[in-house]
Amino acid sequence: MAKIITCNTNGIRSAARKGFFEWLDAEQADVVCIQETKAQVEQLSDPVFSPQGYYCFYNDAVKKGYSGTALYSKVKPQRVITRLGWDPADSEGRYTQADFKGLSVISLYLPSGSSSEAVLEKKLRFMDNFMEHLRTLRRKRREVIICADWNICHQNIDLKNWRSNRKNSGFLPEERAWLDVLYDEVGYVDSFRLVNSEEEQYTWWSNRGQSWAKNVGWRLDYQVITPKLATRVKSADIYKEQRFSDHAPQIMEYDLEITV
Repeated sequence: MAKIITCNTNGIRSAARKGFFEWLDAEQADVVCIQETKAQVEQLSDPVFSPQGYYCFYNDAVKKGYSGTALYSKVKPQRVITRLGWDPADSEGRYTQADFKGLSVISLYLPSGSSSEAVLEKKLRFMDNFMEHLRTLRRKRREVIICADWNICHQNIDLKNWRSNRKNSGFLPEERAWLDVLYDEVGYVDSFRLVNSEEEQYTWWSNRGQSWAKNVGWRLDYQVITPKLATRVKSADIYKEQRFSDHAPQIMEYDLEITV
């Protein structure tokens, strides 16, 4: 059995101060994918950022205090890929891929498009480029688990106030249609929904108002898998007992062994 955790920490140093690494030590996941580290590698010299028992890989952004991804693995990967050959994926550290025997696990931070029209256009361009990469991955003879803050909700069930957000980035028709293509045409699978079809399963809550207290959230963080892994999904959970970020960790268990 393999346990894989994905979490947007909204600043890994901030999450560390809130007990994230103590919780992670208790979880003993096989692979941990982190998004929005908001730190340069040289700022993470404290041993807490290199958890015992893990091989740790950080991919920071050129801009300080912004974006960034990380991946921890108990098994040393055959190789780690952090470059896709185009920006802003590379300059903003949005992609970290670890290759194991027959399996790739990816930490991805897809851009947000909520602050302006220009930012939304940047997000949509990223999505277009990344879809081509997703198609390329499907042509390879290996299974893939993409752990990400996707910054998109797919269906009405995935956010509390779906009616009032239909014109907001994160639930725009073109963003949802992109996920339709990802699932229906390219063939990836939303692993969480294979085993959990319940309502109000959210991973992000605005800091405005009382979103957390009232559970007015969005399911933005999930693990997308290649179809052959669908029968290997055993459990899906969202951890909400402690708050390390405005996002909650999303935990999956798979009936597989991660080896090299």
